[in-house]
Amino acid sequence: MAKGKIVLTGGGTVGHVTLNLLLIPKLIEDGFEVHYIGDKHGVEFEQLQAFKESVTFHSISTGKLRRYFSWQNLADFFKVFFGILQSIFILMTLKPKALFSKGGFVSVPPVIASKLIGIPIYVHESDLSMGLANKIAYKLATLMYTTFEQEHHSPKLKHVGAITKISQTPPQVSPLLTEVKEHFSSDLKTILFIGGSAGAKVFNNFISTHQKELTKRYNIINISGDKALNQLRPNLYRVDYVTDTYEGLMAMADLVVTRGGSNTIFELLAMKKPHLIVPLGKEASRGDQLENAAYFENKGYALQLAENQLTEQSFYEQVEFILSHQENFVKTMANSKETTSLEEFYQILMKDISEKN
Repeated sequence: MAKGKIVLTGGGTVGHVTLNLLLIPKLIEDGFEVHYIGDKHGVEFEQLQAFKESVTFHSISTGKLRRYFSWQNLADFFKVFFGILQSIFILMTLKPKALFSKGGFVSVPPVIASKLIGIPIYVHESDLSMGLANKIAYKLATLMYTTFEQEHHSPKLKHVGAITKISQTPPQVSPLLTEVKEHFSSDLKTILFIGGSAGAKVFNNFISTHQKELTKRYNIINISGDKALNQLRPNLYRVDYVTDTYEGLMAMADLVVTRGGSNTIFELLAMKKPHLIVPLGKEASRGDQLENAAYFENKGYALQLAENQLTEQSFYEQVEFILSHQENFVKTMANSKETTSLEEFYQILMKDISEKN
């Protein structure tokens, strides 16, 4: 007999789904009936296909939250309102023990609905500062778990550190990874470029423009998000998307160049992998990646380089500095207490939920 029902929500980007995907097997193994509220057109529906036999997906109407004036806000207001009504019906029917939200605009209707009908709400915030969806969720939440230490303290906030998907066992060597290594020079350092789940055009363009010079100096791995760029040639491996080989490619790299998304940079921290952060600027985001990058640089975990300063010369300077001080960066990351195992977080979450039921 099931222990009860747990509802998860979150979406819009893979970063708003990843932790939920890690929690689902634990919840099922522990005897819970798991449901997910999201958008059937969103990345969350696509990611949940791996659990379609064991997790019930409930699609709702949702709208994008904007901080600026747009006539689209009016239409989206009605979408969000309808999503709240749908969520109320779903949650009143299910009567779950709790709602766990990973954020993103799709999470707003079920969070509001849960508050209205008295279901405990647990929220996870990955970034140093909250996005608009989680600012709303924080006001309504029973408890919010934070990745970063917060300057202000509140009974609603609980710092748990980063929960990463990096395993503690060495990655298996696949035939593909063996083939990649055969194309790489053992005399060169290996640099991996990763721009999140969808790649990063700035990295893709940088590698395409300077491919000849880069591959003379380094072995280059580029997780690009663009299938048209796929190729394997001497000192260069470009692939649009990886799953099983992700940790293997990370292990091959001497240094990783990444955006400033918290999921990836905390994975690198957990792996003690030297990295250079090129964060998204405020012209393309709310500035959360700039905050994350500054935090990591101040802690001594990494260096950062502004996107508008990414030139061939500045890139070489930053990379060579990190590689020449690699032991210092690794030691600083090894002494960090900012990551938490999935098992530890799951036990914290279950304890908090049980205290409210």
